[in-house]
Amino acid sequence: MAKGHLEVAIAAGGTAGHINPALALAEELRDRGHHVRFFGQTAKLEGRLVPEAGFELVPVVVSGFDRARPWTLVSSLVRMRKAQSQIARTFSSGATPDVAVGFGAYVEMPLLNCCRRLGVPYVLHEQNSVAGLANKTLAPHASTVCISVPAAREVFEHEGRATPKVVLTGNPVRRSVVNASREEGRAAFGVEPGETMLLVFGGSLGAAHINEGVCRLKGELLSRKGLVVVHSTGADGFDETVSALALTPEEQIRWRVMPYISNMGQALAASDLVLSRAGASSIAEIAAVGVPSLLVPYPHATADHQTVNARFLVDAGAASLVADAAIDTPEFSDELLGLLDDPSRREGMRKAALALGQSRAAAALADQVEAAARA
Repeated sequence: MAKGHLEVAIAAGGTAGHINPALALAEELRDRGHHVRFFGQTAKLEGRLVPEAGFELVPVVVSGFDRARPWTLVSSLVRMRKAQSQIARTFSSGATPDVAVGFGAYVEMPLLNCCRRLGVPYVLHEQNSVAGLANKTLAPHASTVCISVPAAREVFEHEGRATPKVVLTGNPVRRSVVNASREEGRAAFGVEPGETMLLVFGGSLGAAHINEGVCRLKGELLSRKGLVVVHSTGADGFDETVSALALTPEEQIRWRVMPYISNMGQALAASDLVLSRAGASSIAEIAAVGVPSLLVPYPHATADHQTVNARFLVDAGAASLVADAAIDTPEFSDELLGLLDDPSRREGMRKAALALGQSRAAAALADQVEAAARA
């Protein structure tokens, strides 16, 4: 195929952890002169995020099945076949892509199965250290499987089986995060140049145990001169956290509590230390910005994949890790307060995070997509 404009189809949906990396790739591909269309469900999160980012979303209706209720497999397969037929009709109207990309959600299956039948190459991207069912099912026929962390490699490489090319690209991060500046971030959150900012968040749904642990350290944290806490509780934990902190008007100047942070790029860029869970997107954004972090993996994640995610930064010297069970022990408070009191250790973490090259993940993935289209 001649070099130049490519038609690229992307399927990503359900959660921000799938959609934001896909949007980061789409931004990179668009900047390279390619045309990108998304396939997803209008009633899910992609129905809002994709159009907001300026990309077309072709509606697809699918549903997973509950393994505890095997009979739901029938309706799931019916919807899958209907979705594949719909996508095939879309392609027959002259909109067949040169290449497709799936980001692991169930919605990728009708798109990529259709592409396989039509001889359209596809690339998979796996955000987590533990691969999902959709990616594992589709991997044998993928041109390339791109992974975010080295630990995911063994999931896709099997001796004696059809094995795709597996490439470590990292997890793409959106431009709004990568390009955020410390100065803009500090202005947005009202943090002075000489102050130390601790950013606390638990992902889009919050993290009740982290909120509780930080609240118990209120006195210790506020006793540190020049420390400002920006605390995203999650919508469900906001009222409870505000009540537990019982901040005075003077304390509220130094401890900002909010249910959700929409400008996460600016928040990370402004921070001197992050306390968070270890979801794939959080890990990618923390590394891309180069902010030191104390990670507390969610203990009930599938196959404990958040701990494996966290090890990617910890093993590189870019983060510290404390188990969720240790939040109620001195280990948690000692590590958090110790990091706040040790600027030189945080600087070492910052350099180690930046050395991982996470900010280049979108470009690395785009390179693989172009290569698959032109093979």
